[in-house]
Amino acid sequence: MLGSATWNASMLSEELWSGPLADPGTWRGAVLWAIALYIPLSGPLARLEASLSTSPLPEQGRQVALVVSSLLLALAVGMVTQLLGSWVIGPGWASSLAVIAIGWSLLLVFASQDDQAS
Repeated sequence: MLGSATWNASMLSEELWSGPLADPGTWRGAVLWAIALYIPLSGPLARLEASLSTSPLPEQGRQVALVVSSLLLALAVGMVTQLLGSWVIGPGWASSLAVIAIGWSLLLVFASQDDQAS
């Protein structure tokens, strides 16, 4: 009886740590997507920064809140994008597409800087 209870508890533990979130490739892809989508997400973060400027928080607290919220937003959107991409085209392809998106974002940033300089 005791052995079966231990076996059930270990099975429950394995079930909790299995699935797409247990795969390190999913987390790598989520980080890549977070990097790729950081620039498009800067619009909502600019509005958050503007609203924080009128808050009663001290400057140090505003900076911490802005950094933590931007990292959490980018990671959450990156994880959702990676899981959706993994479901549609497979985890390897979704991560590869994230690398391509990073390159595209960098290209757009450098192109817009060149337009502003001219």
